[in-house]
Amino acid sequence: MSGFDAIDSLLAAVGPEAELPAPGVRQELRERARLSKAQVARALGVSPSTVTAWEGGRDPAGEIRSKYAYLLDGLAAKLAAETEPETAPASGPETAPAAGPAAPAAGTPVADAPSQVPVEPAAPGESAGPTQGGEGDDEVEVLAVPEPCVLCGHPARHRVEGFAQHLAPADCRPQAPAALTTASPVKPAATPMQPQTAQSAQAVQSAARPARTTRPAERPKGPARRAFQEPSGPVDLIGQAVQAALAEHHGDVDAATAALLKRAIPDAMRLLDETRKGARYDIVAHPWIPDILRKQTSRGPDQVWEARPKWTRYDLPPGRHEVTALDINGAYLSALKTHLPLGQLEHSAGLPHDRRRAGIHLITPPPWEHEDVLPNPIGQRDEPGPLWVTEPTLRLLLRLSGPKYGLCAPPEIHESYTSGATENLLEKFRIALKDARDTAIAENDEVTLEYVKAMYSKFVSTMGESNYNRELYRPDWMHIIRSQAFSNLWLKALKAHDEGLAVVRAMGTDELHVIGDWHRVFPEGRGVTEVKVKDTYTAGTDADDTTGEERE
Repeated sequence: MSGFDAIDSLLAAVGPEAELPAPGVRQELRERARLSKAQVARALGVSPSTVTAWEGGRDPAGEIRSKYAYLLDGLAAKLAAETEPETAPASGPETAPAAGPAAPAAGTPVADAPSQVPVEPAAPGESAGPTQGGEGDDEVEVLAVPEPCVLCGHPARHRVEGFAQHLAPADCRPQAPAALTTASPVKPAATPMQPQTAQSAQAVQSAARPARTTRPAERPKGPARRAFQEPSGPVDLIGQAVQAALAEHHGDVDAATAALLKRAIPDAMRLLDETRKGARYDIVAHPWIPDILRKQTSRGPDQVWEARPKWTRYDLPPGRHEVTALDINGAYLSALKTHLPLGQLEHSAGLPHDRRRAGIHLITPPPWEHEDVLPNPIGQRDEPGPLWVTEPTLRLLLRLSGPKYGLCAPPEIHESYTSGATENLLEKFRIALKDARDTAIAENDEVTLEYVKAMYSKFVSTMGESNYNRELYRPDWMHIIRSQAFSNLWLKALKAHDEGLAVVRAMGTDELHVIGDWHRVFPEGRGVTEVKVKDTYTAGTDADDTTGEERE
């Protein structure tokens, strides 16, 4: 390239950024063209989660922005060309078409046509439809006053998992251009009953922006359905990545492992996209979040308390004791099964806890009177008064205050930021990682084992305010998953206590120290349902104090 060519190329790059349509129009163009997010992502060299973020209001930059704008302009032009022959010429807005069924007169209600949006199959572990049942099932609530459906916007009389929606697909009527949803090949004239339909058709036919720009704050707050997903197949992404790394580094285990650890975050996001294909709910990757979830300073924390255990029991039974430090396997991996909010968090105050929703809550925790034998469920906290906790912490307190345990009073809930939730949102992702981990342990494959550990641990740690993962910004999920790991450890301490073991220490997510025959309580091994011995030491009145700060 000559010097002048390089300068021309540089000047071209400095030009104005390509204009993008509003987020709602981006999604509408893709869905009208019957393109999945995966197809668009492959064409642009990004992940489907990135496409979700763009359709939710986030804008790309640089060369990828120009490519995305080129795709959207091409879709708009193609769809406009396809709909023009179906629109009969008219001298006025109320002129009837020359052929075909008569167009309705202005002001006449137009019958809604059945929706042509396909209903995707439910993923394993997720309910195939609304049911009445246990905590993990969808629960249907009959509404006294109809609310707008999160899928089509028309009034619905039922609420599923906290979101108003139609139960029957035929009742759900997306507001799409009439040329795609009516049985007649002729587009009816616009009527006062169809303002949004007319605007959508006009926007696509003219390949221009709609007169009213849709802001992200005005978009529905419920989860988007993955209506145009490609079917997923049994793709071993983890095994393929490991084999490719070993081949690239000529069998050098250390070099292959180091390369895999560097790409653990994007590979985890790719695996997440693969396991979410065909799922009932889409992942809202970049929702609005309250200030409570934002860092107060550049390096400081936000206002959410994760209830991290840091407890040591100093008043041991008389005598000398052998203490076993148990290591809980795959703590964060197991914590991926937790109640996660699907969409944007909504504020409420003075309402009782709704088990169909999840989020963060401002509570006054109850007094804990069992500090001598069990750690406080909210962890070591120096300041009294209300604090913001996550869903797992609140559910643990409510469980311990119930008639089965009666260990404390119920917490007082002051405010909440919640959304409709499901416990199975990351279940296929978790199972894929767990299966790969189990296989690696059985085959003594340390490369895959370290790779999988990095995938789920970095996935959790970078979904908040992190520069290493721009595809998923859910600090609420990060806090909830970590709190679930702490809650799981606390419940293991309670199980040990109920089985007659003396609990000596609980630390972080994966460390539990006990006195007694722990083999009859916990199975030993490397599986996620098993524990392994981390250390053994002696403690008690006849031994040195080995349970103090020097062991931390």
